[in-house]
Amino acid sequence: MMRLLVRVVLVALFTFLPLPIIVVAISSLTASGYFTVPLQSLSLRWYLEFFTDEQWLHLLAISAILAVVVALLSTTIALLAALVIDRYRFAGRGVFESLIMFPLVFPNAALGVAFLGLLGLLNISGTYLGIALAHVIITLPFAYRPILNSLRKLDPVMEEASMSLGATPWQVLRTVTLPMIRPGLISAFLFCFIVSFDEATITVFLIAPDVNTLPVRILTQIQESASPVIAAIATFLIALTISIVFLLERTVGLELFAAPERGR
Repeated sequence: MMRLLVRVVLVALFTFLPLPIIVVAISSLTASGYFTVPLQSLSLRWYLEFFTDEQWLHLLAISAILAVVVALLSTTIALLAALVIDRYRFAGRGVFESLIMFPLVFPNAALGVAFLGLLGLLNISGTYLGIALAHVIITLPFAYRPILNSLRKLDPVMEEASMSLGATPWQVLRTVTLPMIRPGLISAFLFCFIVSFDEATITVFLIAPDVNTLPVRILTQIQESASPVIAAIATFLIALTISIVFLLERTVGLELFAAPERGR
């Protein structure tokens, strides 16, 4: 009886979870200027409006470029941090690793307020540089975990063999270590891209009249009107995110985000 109850609860849960996404996707296909159930007719007019509106496309391009830059920076920083954690033993090693993972602990609203004060002190509040810095910090845990797991699965014999043949540490890193941890690097980059590209809760604290991103614009547009174009944009972003996650799972897998094994 208990097993049956658990199965019913799980089925109900996994049936309910995708319902908001399905509703958003359906509402983006309405032909009218508002959402009705059932739909009177289907239309792609709101997708056409999105892809022909210069303002929306401008914000889409800005968000994509910002996400690429953030993903590159986060992956690079996470690689350096993972190399230090994996290869060296030093006092405060656990504290250093905890600091990297801290953004996962704090609520996004609290982080937004904290970043607003910090960027104000640095005089870069309301700039894309400030937003990029905040995004790097919040995406760092998503880059650090898969890279660290990849390093801890790496056979040290390969690196030792290269060094015994006269390779310098830089050559070993470039020709042996990086190619062998490529799945971790790809996972780190793609997840950082997703998190940065979709981030709105923290970013809303950091924008300015002439500095904005697509997710924040969607958030503010919802407060102003309920145009189905928002549903079309949201559906596009959901489809993009699911496609990237599916590509990641099919190419390198998601097991690299599991808890890393203890150091060798």
